[in-house]
Amino acid sequence: MIRHIVFWKLKPEAEGASNVENGAKMVELLNSLEGKVPDLLSIEAGIDFNRSDAAWDVALYCKFPSKNALNAYQIHPEHLKVAAFIKSVVSNRCVIDYEV
Repeated sequence: MIRHIVFWKLKPEAEGASNVENGAKMVELLNSLEGKVPDLLSIEAGIDFNRSDAAWDVALYCKFPSKNALNAYQIHPEHLKVAAFIKSVVSNRCVIDYEV
């Protein structure tokens, strides 16, 4: 079983919207991938409420049955559409993929 976890820092403003608006849109787009990508067992995205200096703005947690499924997700057309928007509104990204 594969876990895919991503954290993002948002730009203060991008795509004509605030970081709060863009964060909400990111979460909506990411969660909308459920049922659209084969072998994506679960997906959960959320906005940080802690706001400490160590906090990231948006988080993503996904489960896949295999590394091949994760690789297929990365190039799936629906994921690429969401990723294009995300790239336009984030300033930094952190990711970890691990097997359990």
